[in-house]
Amino acid sequence: MLLQRTTLVKSWRRMAAGLAAAALGAGLLAGCGSGSADDKDEAKATATAGAFPVSVEHAFGTTRVDKAPQRVVSVGYTDDQAILALGVKPVGMVDQYPNPSGQSPDINTQWPWVKDKWGDTRPEVVMSNGDSGPNYEKIAALRPDLIIAVYSEIDQAAYDKLTRIAPTVGRTKAEKEPFSAPWQDNALQIAKALGKAEEGERQIQAIQDKLDTAKRDHPEFAGKTAVALSWYKDSVAPFTTTDVRGRLLTGIGYEGQTEIDKIADGSFYTVLSPERVDLVDVDRIFVIGDKADQDALKKFKLFTNLSAVKDGKVAYLLDSEGPAVGAAMSQSTLLSLPYAIDQLVESAGRM
Repeated sequence: MLLQRTTLVKSWRRMAAGLAAAALGAGLLAGCGSGSADDKDEAKATATAGAFPVSVEHAFGTTRVDKAPQRVVSVGYTDDQAILALGVKPVGMVDQYPNPSGQSPDINTQWPWVKDKWGDTRPEVVMSNGDSGPNYEKIAALRPDLIIAVYSEIDQAAYDKLTRIAPTVGRTKAEKEPFSAPWQDNALQIAKALGKAEEGERQIQAIQDKLDTAKRDHPEFAGKTAVALSWYKDSVAPFTTTDVRGRLLTGIGYEGQTEIDKIADGSFYTVLSPERVDLVDVDRIFVIGDKADQDALKKFKLFTNLSAVKDGKVAYLLDSEGPAVGAAMSQSTLLSLPYAIDQLVESAGRM
């Protein structure tokens, strides 16, 4: 089902390749000369835990984290994945995609790109998709020593409540609207909070290298305009060029449809009126939605009459079902992006 924050479900709020800590430890040890075994063990432990204390600026001020957190709660919709990528398993997280009835374990811990990271760990759900805000009582009961709310729309009042429970790091200071920051900024913000800024930068660069490789290997993407869209409220709902899905398309070499940005007026998507469906009649269309939504869109004549659709220049990407390419794109995290890039390039190559 498509109705979610990250993929236009329910309230349409937003959802935006780990290096081993031993590698960081090796880098630190390289400059330590012939120190004792105890010195080396201490350096390796420090590298694994991160560098503390750290102070992180964010939209609500500055938060100081004195030591490596042991019990981290994720309040951002995708923050748990960046936390996992950096070697920490959150004790609490947001249930981003509604779990299918009767399914266990929770689908949010079973995506192809996170399953191995979670292992047998089952975090507590502190907020579900569609909730008005986090469950403060649940969060307090988890006794967190750090709360991360980066990919989140919490306001000042919510931040104040959270910070009374534990030190809380909010979205980046430069982010004007919730969910508008580049994925790189979100990942680095979380890495800083965990004392692992350098490791975060390395993982970000590895993904950027993967995007650059895809662009270099597929020059046929250049000069072609592409749009990612979903089916919402019985109409076509494209994502903007500043949305994580739009950024991913331009990241592999396509051009974005900036006219959609103007209509969206600061939002990460817009629902097109019948007379403006022509805005998605571009060179390539990527539809994100599970089977029921894809079937509905394929019956929508204003869409099927578009030249791009008639010419077969559409890739239909399942959201939470099957390979869940749409979910990987929508989440755009340190863990999901390598998977999303591979799947997206493969789909584009078939058009």
